Amino acid sequence: MKTKTVMILLLALAAANIAIFFFNPEKALSVIFISKNYILEMLSILPPILILIGLFDVWVPKSFIEKAMGKASRLKGILFSILVGTAAMGPLYVAFPLGRSFLKKGASLFNVSIFLCVWASIKIPMILFEIKFLGADFAGLRLALTIPSIIAISWILSFILKGDGIYETA
Repeated sequence: MKTKTVMILLLALAAANIAIFFFNPEKALSVIFISKNYILEMLSILPPILILIGLFDVWVPKSFIEKAMGKASRLKGILFSILVGTAAMGPLYVAFPLGRSFLKKGASLFNVSIFLCVWASIKIPMILFEIKFLGADFAGLRLALTIPSIIAISWILSFILKGDGIYETA
């Protein structure tokens, strides 16, 4: 998004908040405090993540990512994407810059999509909590349904976007 568009959107949101303030001041103040909390959270998380992604770009060779997650990686790429997505920590918006770095280093859109979906839905601590509180049967069934769904969604996405040049130039 261009800077001008972002500024217009921010001004529109500020105008909407001002309009809300006239009708319901408590809601407007709530919006301001929640927005402040999200901005502070993002400012505390994103700079270290962007530094780590910069180090990733320098330290991890392109050949490694092409081999592990490239178009020819097949089952190994799927398993690697699932492993990296499951082991990673942090909110989902942290995964997108990392996914872009994977694309720049030669990973296939299919494997990056798997990585993003797994990051959003499967985490090692989440699996352990599910086993403890909901039982191993529930956790196993959820994984048995989630992983094939993620693979199918990623395949459909890569099929639809194939040849559009969207991810080759990222």
